[in-house]
Amino acid sequence: MGCQEELLIEKVCEIYDKLSRLENLNPSKQVNSLFTQLVQTCMSQCHIEITKLNERVQAIRCKLIKLCGKAEGLLEIHFATLIGSHDKPLNHIKIFPYYSNYLKLSQVEFSMLNKICSRVPKHIAFVGSGPLPLTSIILATNHLRTTCFHNFDIDPSANAKAIQLVSSDSELSKRMFFHTADIMNVSSSLKQYEVVFLAALVGMDREEKVRVIKHLADHIAPGTLLLMRSANGARAFLYPVIDPCDLQGFEVLSVFHPSDDVINSVIIARKHSQG
Repeated sequence: MGCQEELLIEKVCEIYDKLSRLENLNPSKQVNSLFTQLVQTCMSQCHIEITKLNERVQAIRCKLIKLCGKAEGLLEIHFATLIGSHDKPLNHIKIFPYYSNYLKLSQVEFSMLNKICSRVPKHIAFVGSGPLPLTSIILATNHLRTTCFHNFDIDPSANAKAIQLVSSDSELSKRMFFHTADIMNVSSSLKQYEVVFLAALVGMDREEKVRVIKHLADHIAPGTLLLMRSANGARAFLYPVIDPCDLQGFEVLSVFHPSDDVINSVIIARKHSQG
């Protein structure tokens, strides 16, 4: 491992140490500053193979991903509440600090889907949509203007905030549906979706992620596309990694790894036609 990689890992571990000592991860000047430093550090183009990290760093990475997930959830709750307090919430959605990142990522995902899909999907499921379902909103508004989006989240309060955001838009609210459920308890209804999005933070470690993917493989219709967000290189300190070998029952069709300020990698796979 080169000097640059070692310095990056040292910096990440140092930031983790500071984050782990905080009383809470609610948005604040200190929390925001530390996560900004972390994201900027992990955007480095230096090549890091996560599987080759030593046990101590692997353990820190697992804990850091959970901290990132918790902080991201709290950030979304904060901004969903703030945006939802307006009469026309969607007019204020750009105040979310990572809005431009979602715009770029949604454009990437739409372009990838567009090359694979022979027709515009009528029904898309988004698993792990959260209180601020930006991907569904951006895709429905900018790219897939006739598609219905079914957003699944385990947290009823997250769905309540999300509904508040879209309910004032009469056109969009006709195409946005919200289901409060653990996706592991959803089975036969999954067959109606032509595309299923799996959010990066659904399945916080490899074992849990594999369980979710296997459940989807068992219940979505043959030929359905599964779009998953993953991470590559140093970005894997922020999000779980999906290994194509974990996609049993699927054919991998397309993989995207970012080289700009987009954080997530994207993998699209199709469920085998033989079921």
